[in-house]
Amino acid sequence: MAAVYVSYFPDIAMPGAVDAVRELADKAGVRRLVLLSGRGEEEAQAAEQVVMTGSIEWTVVRCSWFNQNFSEGYLLDPVLGGEIVLPTGDMAEPFVDTDDIADVAVAALTSSGHGGRVYEMTGPRLLTFADAIGEIATATGRELVFRQADLDTYVAAMTEHGVPQDIIGLLGVRAGQRGVAQSVR
Repeated sequence: MAAVYVSYFPDIAMPGAVDAVRELADKAGVRRLVLLSGRGEEEAQAAEQVVMTGSIEWTVVRCSWFNQNFSEGYLLDPVLGGEIVLPTGDMAEPFVDTDDIADVAVAALTSSGHGGRVYEMTGPRLLTFADAIGEIATATGRELVFRQADLDTYVAAMTEHGVPQDIIGLLGVRAGQRGVAQSVR
């Protein structure tokens, strides 16, 4: 294999991801590696360092939240149900479309000039989760409710619904926020 694109599922911040990336990067014959990484995650930065210090040509594509989390990912059911509950706070995020990520990854895999580069992928503007839900409500013509939950309440609800602890741990959000409901149309 001459070139590989690494997207660790479900997230590069998962336990074991760094070791898996190291093992793949050390495989004989791989000359070029493009790593999908996460913004602001210690584990993601550790995986980046593994490829950056290796002997292969590397490119890092660093992103935050994907637009498709709402339409294809774990937030689809809550969107379809009309209520999205998250412990997010009011921090704005640079949501990015996975089609844009794919375009950058393909270019880095198939053409020269991308080795040794870190591409910070962002969408066209920063959005809070309330803003993003508002955009979805406007685009679909549906009423959606976004509720900010405190982290403890959210973790308890996820645990009650059988979500694995390692997935819950990926949240990386601040605790201590009060639940505030907002109807968005």
